[in-house]
Amino acid sequence: MSWRSIPMKFPGTCTVCKKKIEVGEVALWAKGLGVKHQSCAEADVELDCAVCGGKAGCNQCEFMDDCDRTKVSQLCICKKCYEAKDSIVLYREAVSRNYKFPPQ
Repeated sequence: MSWRSIPMKFPGTCTVCKKKIEVGEVALWAKGLGVKHQSCAEADVELDCAVCGGKAGCNQCEFMDDCDRTKVSQLCICKKCYEAKDSIVLYREAVSRNYKFPPQ
């Protein structure tokens, strides 16, 4: 599904920031997905899984409505890795291997 730039004929709510989009404002629209500000489209980030490196699945995440992907930790985990046996061990190993933390 591709997002199309349209002038708003009716007021709407941005699917990314949840703020109003006014009549006459140019926004992005996709059938079945809704509308979003053009500036929010740039911030609509898909994070990588910290364990496997694949896409974390942000658009299907149960926390999507509460998550600001421009501000959260980049250490997300995809559903496949999360549901794997010993997922917490895999996650800890990947984070330790890929990220350096200062000593405490």
